Amino acid sequence: MSSWPIIIVGATLFVAYANGANDNFKGVATLFGSGIADYRKALGWATLTTFGGSLAAFFLATRLVSTFQGKGLVPDVLVGSQPFLAAVILGAALTVILATKMGIPISTTHSLTGALFGAGLVAVGLQINWQALLAGFFLPLLVSPLLAVVLAMAGYPLLNRALVFFGLTRESCICVGNERVPTFVTPDGMMFTETTPGLRVIVDTPAACTQRLGGTLLGVNGHKLLGAGHFLSAGAVSFARGLNDTPKLVALGLAVSVLDLAWSIILTALFMALGGLLHSRQIAETVGKKITTMDPDHGFVANSVTSFLVVFASKWGMPVSTTHVSCGALFGIGIANGRAHSSMIRTVLVAWLLTLPAAALLSAATFILLQRFA
Repeated sequence: MSSWPIIIVGATLFVAYANGANDNFKGVATLFGSGIADYRKALGWATLTTFGGSLAAFFLATRLVSTFQGKGLVPDVLVGSQPFLAAVILGAALTVILATKMGIPISTTHSLTGALFGAGLVAVGLQINWQALLAGFFLPLLVSPLLAVVLAMAGYPLLNRALVFFGLTRESCICVGNERVPTFVTPDGMMFTETTPGLRVIVDTPAACTQRLGGTLLGVNGHKLLGAGHFLSAGAVSFARGLNDTPKLVALGLAVSVLDLAWSIILTALFMALGGLLHSRQIAETVGKKITTMDPDHGFVANSVTSFLVVFASKWGMPVSTTHVSCGALFGIGIANGRAHSSMIRTVLVAWLLTLPAAALLSAATFILLQRFA
């Protein structure tokens, strides 16, 4: 029996592990960044909801399987080539795991696209279907983060108006031990407390102080209501990510027909969860805290935009990147609230630009080595 099926299944589980390490926390990064949940609680919620999305992919997102088998992009004879499939999977996995080690959030979708292109270029040269590459892969990857930025920038003021309409107001405070001391803001934007015996007056900008929602809606405290909505929206993003990413990861492995679709999805979901549980910390710090400073309502808007776009794309078989969409939404929030960390955003964008050529080179080199030594 040929060893290729075992190699390809192992490579598929490796890319699933790398995907979980780089991607699992992105859906709940706003919970961590805004202080709604600590790292362990956010990670547990991400793992549970991502696993649910992966299982739902069996029913809702099978069109993505054929998209990421390379059909229409390279000649059909190459789609069934075992060295080609192994090279694509390994090239994408190596790209993602290297980025994870550096704490940079990149797209597994983008990596798979680059790997398909690199191995395909070595295998068949210019016989690649350039129109399919542009329309089926590049355009969704380019348009989706731009759309996320626009929707997040538009959604942020809309949510503010909705909060005012329902009588929910922002209350800023400074934590002193376990006691919350009310503060007020001067017209020029400075924040300070009234003098209290034994306390030093603390002065800072509003962005550095914790914000809560005051007031109630339908008898429920506004801050608790927003926190619950934020948790649900983060779960929706993680569910959407599992729904969109799992079919892409199992697609190439299915081509060797070792496992059926159900077993492929279950094993992929388990290895995605394992990668996320063991290697999410650096990505959590980057996406949760280094792109923009955020309050719970900012995170709620970003998550709502991300989950909507990714679920819509999954249903229609469009290979968008959850990473691009979720980070794009955070970029939009940072622009809207004036708290964007421009240096980190530039770093992330440069990493995105390098993802495709890096994956292409790694998959091309892997394909050459496999052909020579296999």
